[in-house]
Amino acid sequence: MAEARAATGRVHWIGTGLSTGSGLRLLCDAASVVLWGRTAERAEQCLARLGLSGRAETRGLGPAALAEQVEPGDLVVSMLPAPLHADVLRVCLDAGAHFVCSSYLSDELEVLSVPAADRGSVVLVETGLDPGLDHLLAHDLVDRAGAAIGPDTPATIGFTSYCGGIPAVLNEFRYRFSWAPRSVLTALRSPARYVEGGEERLVERPWEAVRPHVLHGEEFEVYPNRDSVPYLAQYRVPPAWRADSFIRGTLRPAGWSTAWAPVFEVLRDGDDDQVTELAGELARKYPTTDEDRDRVVLAVALRVEADSGESWAGEHVLDVTGDDSDSAMARTVSTPLARAVLDVLEGRTAAGLHRATDDPDTARRWLTYLAERGVHVRTSPSR
Repeated sequence: MAEARAATGRVHWIGTGLSTGSGLRLLCDAASVVLWGRTAERAEQCLARLGLSGRAETRGLGPAALAEQVEPGDLVVSMLPAPLHADVLRVCLDAGAHFVCSSYLSDELEVLSVPAADRGSVVLVETGLDPGLDHLLAHDLVDRAGAAIGPDTPATIGFTSYCGGIPAVLNEFRYRFSWAPRSVLTALRSPARYVEGGEERLVERPWEAVRPHVLHGEEFEVYPNRDSVPYLAQYRVPPAWRADSFIRGTLRPAGWSTAWAPVFEVLRDGDDDQVTELAGELARKYPTTDEDRDRVVLAVALRVEADSGESWAGEHVLDVTGDDSDSAMARTVSTPLARAVLDVLEGRTAAGLHRATDDPDTARRWLTYLAERGVHVRTSPSR
């Protein structure tokens, strides 16, 4: 692994939206933080909301402002919309700085990570809730199962990873928007690939693959999203294990698919302008307000059935409700992100591209850190 450039201890956090929360507080205790908002005033308002007034510098994000401030060895956290991450990473490359974000790896970020490694810069992505915390739980389960069953033992597996942000108190719509409504609808129009019945399946409209899912007696609905298949390799599922089912997806409250039936009609038959218009209507009708309390549920489960008859099953469940200090989404996205940033500051992360961590021991260290800071995961592994 290439050695990373020594970190300065200065963190530039870009973004003041709904996923900025506890993680920023943790970094203010450990580093010199600059918070970048659309304006310096917005950044100040964010600090006040989090009880951090005076704990960080504030800046307004202009076209050249970031490039003028970032220095070699600084670390930049991008909490901007995913299409803007590449521009931020280019600034980091030019400056010799490190880059962290909670979003999925894009083709553009992957290409830019190659010269980043050569220059000693860390590019750390998928470090939030989903993607991020879900990766930690999956690596832990695969590692535990491998120790129990044996990675070279022929076996069949069933794996599911479902995550959702939902209202703590349900409304008739079974949802409130905690991120851009247009993006929520766009995700539902994107095909999903997964494994079921031992075969790869592709569903063009993910909501048509909705099924019931019960967690500790509570009923939910789940459906696949994105492409689950590459995660067989990313989670280091042994080649001797055959996937009967392997699904990464989204979790919603029971009754969601019925409540959203009119939305699905527009997504199926409407054009882009109609979807954009619908997103605006839904944003006005079902916004997340200061009075609302959100809830985040993440459930990752693995079942391994060896051909010899031996079996192992384990499950991790995270269930967090927001409070006056933080929304559940802000806490569960920004706290693992803060741990990832601290690893870079402490020199634990090699130069180049990383998706959260693929090391089970590091994953468990991160999970311990999260538990000590109020992000508790209920674990039920068994033989």
